Parts: sequence; structure tokens; C-alpha cells
Amino acid sequence: MKNIRFLIIGIVFGIILTKSQAISWYRIYEMFKFQSFHMYGIIGSTVVVSIPLILLFKKGILKDYLGNKINIKEKKKGYIRTLVGGAFFGLGWALAGACPAPIFVLIGNGIFSILIVLLGAVLGAFIYGILSKKLPH
Repeated sequence: MKNIRFLIIGIVFGIILTKSQAISWYRIYEMFKFQSFHMYGIIGSTVVVSIPLILLFKKGILKDYLGNKINIKEKKKGYIRTLVGGAFFGLGWALAGACPAPIFVLIGNGIFSILIVLLGAVLGAFIYGILSKKLPH
């Protein structure tokens, strides 16, 4: 019962994704064909909101739900890793028509064919977990 706030936040997030059409395959298709600014506007506004929040996390002003400081580790600079990882993410996003965030929102909207994508995401995370110690980080 104490974690009900996270359920409410998830429901609100799902409503926002649905109403903004961020879960629409057509909107994602438009984005990848550079035909519409809609998704770029959503992603850009997310970046604009995230930058000050990350700075507040780093300064220790914002804390997690238990009141603990959130430590943000500096990532190693590696352009090849970033490009390869981004290419895999983008390819999966383009093929599935959905990034990981809206998978559950689509299921909630009754688009049950997305269960195949969920299965692929879980399988990919499982394989990464097995191989992560052998991969360059």
C-alpha cells in the first residue's frame, strides 16, 4: 500500500504518453522519415527538463524516495560503444515501432501484439545480463 504512489505515477505517465501520441507507430514512423517535428519536440522537451533535474541530483538537492542521495557515475567516453549501442537501440525502436517506455502503455491500451516486443526486450536484457561481464564497458 505504501508504494501506491508509484502506481499512480505510472498511470499518469501512461496517460501522458497516450495523449501525446508518443506510443503511436505512425508518429515514430514519421520521425524516422524526418516528416514531422512531433516526436523530436517530445524528445527535445524531455532533454530540456532532464538537464536541470540531473544537475539537482548531482548537487544532492533531489534525493530518492527514501531520502538517500542519488550517485550519478561518470561514464567512460567511448564513441564507438555509443554509436553501436545507439544503432541497436534505434534499429529495435524502428522495427518494433516502440521504445521500451511505451511497451506497457501499449499493452494497457489493448495492443497485445506488443507482447512479442516485450518478450524480445526481456530476452535481450537476459542475454545482456549473461554477457555483460564479457562486454567492454
